Amino acid sequence: MARTARIPEPVPFSTINVTPFIDVMLVLLIVMILSVPVMRHKVPIDLPRDGTASAPETPHKLAIDRGGALYWDGAPIGDAALPGALAALRADPKGVLHMQTDPEARYERFDAVLAAVKRAGIERLGFVGNRPLED
Repeated sequence: MARTARIPEPVPFSTINVTPFIDVMLVLLIVMILSVPVMRHKVPIDLPRDGTASAPETPHKLAIDRGGALYWDGAPIGDAALPGALAALRADPKGVLHMQTDPEARYERFDAVLAAVKRAGIERLGFVGNRPLED
């Protein structure tokens, strides 16, 4: 005698599982929270305007060799004399500072020199290549 099992037909349910939707919404909320401050961050940069005739610049070169020694326009300069040279550069309206650092120089030294440049109020600053300084 064979018995048959009666399997009930599936009944549709009227509720939706909202847990995945909540998870997606929380992830999107976190992405928005993290990205909004980045989008609002601004770095002020003074760019030249079109049509303005610029005066010829007087570039001065500040170099740091791999040992950390400083050179101002090719001549050795000490740390004590650097603020005076930077103050003279700042007084010149056509003065521009070009910094060249040997790739083997220590970052701490570069950071200290750049902090001295910032303290001197130099606004016209450019960085020159990554080639080693010529002896």
